[in-house]
Amino acid sequence: MREIVLGTAGHVDHGKTSFIRALTGFETDRLKEEKRRGITIELGFAYLDLECGHRVGIVDVPGHEKFVKTMVSGVSGIDILAFIVAADEGIMPQTVEHFEICRLMGVRQGIIIVTKKDLVDPEWLDMVNEEIQDFCSGSFLEDATLINVSSTTGDGIDLVRDEIDRLVKAHNFHEAFGPFRLSADRIFAIKGFGAVVTGTSISGRTSVGEDLRIYPTDRVAKIRGIQVHSAAVDQVEAGHRTAINLQGVSKSEIERGMVLAPDNTLSASYMLDCQFFYLASNIKPLKHRARVRVHLGTAEVIARISLLDRDELQPGDEVPIQLLLEEKAVVWPGDRYVIRSYSPVATIGGGAVLGNVSSRKRKRLLPRDRKYNQDMYVTLRDGSIEDKALFYLKESRELGLTAGELGIRLGLFGKHLKKALQDPISTKKMVVVDSASQRYVIVEIADDIKNLFVEYLKEYHRTNPLQQGLVKEELRTRLGREIDQKVYNYCMHDLIRKGVVVQEESVVRMAGHEVALKADEQQLRKDLDIWFGTRGLSTPTIKETMEHFEEYPVKLVKEVIGLDIRDGKIIKVSESLYYSKEILEPLIDSVKKHIETNGEIDAPAFKELTGLTRKFSIPILEYLDRVKITMRIGDKRILRKTAS
Repeated sequence: MREIVLGTAGHVDHGKTSFIRALTGFETDRLKEEKRRGITIELGFAYLDLECGHRVGIVDVPGHEKFVKTMVSGVSGIDILAFIVAADEGIMPQTVEHFEICRLMGVRQGIIIVTKKDLVDPEWLDMVNEEIQDFCSGSFLEDATLINVSSTTGDGIDLVRDEIDRLVKAHNFHEAFGPFRLSADRIFAIKGFGAVVTGTSISGRTSVGEDLRIYPTDRVAKIRGIQVHSAAVDQVEAGHRTAINLQGVSKSEIERGMVLAPDNTLSASYMLDCQFFYLASNIKPLKHRARVRVHLGTAEVIARISLLDRDELQPGDEVPIQLLLEEKAVVWPGDRYVIRSYSPVATIGGGAVLGNVSSRKRKRLLPRDRKYNQDMYVTLRDGSIEDKALFYLKESRELGLTAGELGIRLGLFGKHLKKALQDPISTKKMVVVDSASQRYVIVEIADDIKNLFVEYLKEYHRTNPLQQGLVKEELRTRLGREIDQKVYNYCMHDLIRKGVVVQEESVVRMAGHEVALKADEQQLRKDLDIWFGTRGLSTPTIKETMEHFEEYPVKLVKEVIGLDIRDGKIIKVSESLYYSKEILEPLIDSVKKHIETNGEIDAPAFKELTGLTRKFSIPILEYLDRVKITMRIGDKRILRKTAS
């Protein structure tokens, strides 16, 4: 079953670690430096078995301002917040920053824990409680239970345990859909076992023996072992504090912030479309392209903020932005993030990732660009799965998207994706252009491509009236647009199926197109038929033909010859030699009879049979090989049907 994770937040030295020790019996400060300095530096972990039968995973975060980066990575996977304030100090700077971070990271419920109650008198404690409740008013902690405790005496700890039990029993234990994901917060090596990666399982499940890719790299490693709270297990689900022993990869190849997930389930990107809330506590506007620190999962990435609908952002505003990252990040749609200023470092805002795969910088200078960005923002923030799917397909244009690519953008896979796409497919809002790869295209784009084909063929027929049409693949390259091969084939086959376009062998044309010769073109055709038909086997070369018909445009002569070739009246033997069908066919018959009688023919025998010089005989013999009448063996040729 999915495990609930409880995380702490609060100012340094407000007793978070002591509280966890009193609650669970675990010491979460494990480093010598932490014990020497008396403060938490790295994330600490514990668990609590509740009366209701559930086990709660616990993450203890550092409170010092120097370790906010670590604190953010710890908060990224929690379900319940233990918001801790010391009774002897009350609300402090890191109390405020931790609170804002938890709000930005989407934490929705928690308990307010006032520690060190044994150090203050009742009147002071009442005043601190009132201060905290005023501070939490209007937030996700407005209705949270407030409990005063002493980690030294144990007073109030049982009440906290009972409250956690109540919250967990009321929790909706829905499965976190999607592939297994774990954002690495700690990497170490065990001699004889290899690399071990720890983190909180965000979604899905995985098992020993399965392969995981280490995003954003291309490295894939096999799971050798899994531990949850120091106990070996065969399978782990979302919500559990997890340690995974990987086979075939070294510790040096993995860094904090990398994500473990099955191959082909995530996509690394330099650009993310996001919803961004700029904290009202900021004292100055945020400018376009401000350089910031972005915390995604357990990763910190330097980036610039592209404001998509304005040039400057005022405190308290919520807007669409595009994060332009300096390193690739791997996220899931809906993941939360926190932004801290580059220097001096302070939390300034955050929000949710709306689009996790963006292939281009979004335009923002013109009013129509800003209008488009606003529409995109509303669709990705508030739209249905169908709205989002159609949006992504519209942006992919002629290339379309496979089911896998669409699933990564929507955050859906398998039966959940298939169910979500049933309606837009059945209502023809999107079409399947290739059933094998499940590549989709929005219907408007498919219609645009088909209209493009039709208009181009019409124009081609108008400017090349003597041409039958265009070779199918040549049409694709002439369009000047990057159309996926599967999309092209689908659109062309649909036009052919509907009778709009006709395909004859490899050539496509409009259904109503017929070659119609003008009077001078008809005369030229007659003259060409006489020209090739009266010269016998010593046919004129193409150069001689062009010189003879020099009163006509070269392009026209070539087109009429091409028309005769398509109609079978002229046969192209080589690039320079063309024969009338009436001249060449008797020659071919005589060659066949010679070989049938003698078993073979060579160049001297061919010359004796025809009286032709090498200028004509060699091209004709090569033509016979090419059209599979004869087959060359050394210097001789035999009939191909005899050889077979």
